[in-house]
Amino acid sequence: MAMTDIGAALLRTLDPETAHRLAIRALKVAPLPRPRADDPVLATTLAGLRLSNPVGLAAGLDKNGEALRGLARLGFGFVECGSVTPRPQPGNPKPRLFRLSEDRAVINRMGFNNAGLEAFARRLAHRPAGAVIGANLGANKETEDKAADYVAGLKRLRGLADYVTVNVSSPNTPGLRDLQGRAAMDDLLGRLAEARADDPTPVFLKIAPDLTGAEIGLIVEAALDHRIDALIVSNTTLDRPETLRSPERTEAGGLSGAPLKARARAALRAAAEASEGRMPLIAVGGIDSGAEAWDRIRAGASAVQIYSALVFDGPGVVGRIKRDLAARLKAEGFSTAAEAVGTAR
Repeated sequence: MAMTDIGAALLRTLDPETAHRLAIRALKVAPLPRPRADDPVLATTLAGLRLSNPVGLAAGLDKNGEALRGLARLGFGFVECGSVTPRPQPGNPKPRLFRLSEDRAVINRMGFNNAGLEAFARRLAHRPAGAVIGANLGANKETEDKAADYVAGLKRLRGLADYVTVNVSSPNTPGLRDLQGRAAMDDLLGRLAEARADDPTPVFLKIAPDLTGAEIGLIVEAALDHRIDALIVSNTTLDRPETLRSPERTEAGGLSGAPLKARARAALRAAAEASEGRMPLIAVGGIDSGAEAWDRIRAGASAVQIYSALVFDGPGVVGRIKRDLAARLKAEGFSTAAEAVGTAR
């Protein structure tokens, strides 16, 4: 077992939020070696970004962009930090993070706790060279005009990230998911398009898994109309499957990890059917193996992101997923991961 995985196992003995804080601190200071060069068969592109592999880190782990150098050395093809809001905010009262070990799941109601846009921008200005870094934008809890917060984030981070994600799907900020309705979506995306002007930085949109296929179809059309470059499918769910066994299963918040697989797969299928190849898709939710990543790619995802798998399997899961993907790609005769996208449809 790698030292990083031993460390992850030790962190699982601690309170989840304490473990999270210590993990970020360790990633900031640990002298991690540079990862091995990726197998060329894993190469892909995402909204014009060239990735050495399609396995990314989902937002939520490094909310303030503090540990980008360490995260970039874990072997990810791209790393997304945030969510960041214009003004610092403490988030929801503790406890607000729950590890459902029996279910390989996590429930969080963090509430966009972060140090604010200015601190975030200063760190991104010194991000590691050679790594593809994305920035995930949120809105402050007390902001009435939440679209204005996204516009402020987009403008402030211009030139500092390889892509920016507009997160309208967190269940832990009141009113945020209302932005996924067509009228509100058109207003938000129209204002973002105006704010982008001639900025070539790709803008992604992250949606919830709790939408119907028809709702996802409307979002896809709105995203295409307003020049959104990719869709991230999907965030945490408010659903509580009957299969959950952990005592913490009744806690409020967004559920992620293995129990999210079915909903995330269905949302991806709906997005793939609606987009018909017109927009890249990034799959998130319950991805913890090469087999699961392979299935999402063949279902239409250009790339995948993981988070909860790190909690239960440690950083070594990144390399294991990549090795499995490379073997599957070669066995099927593909020369790059990009060639496999959507081949199951």
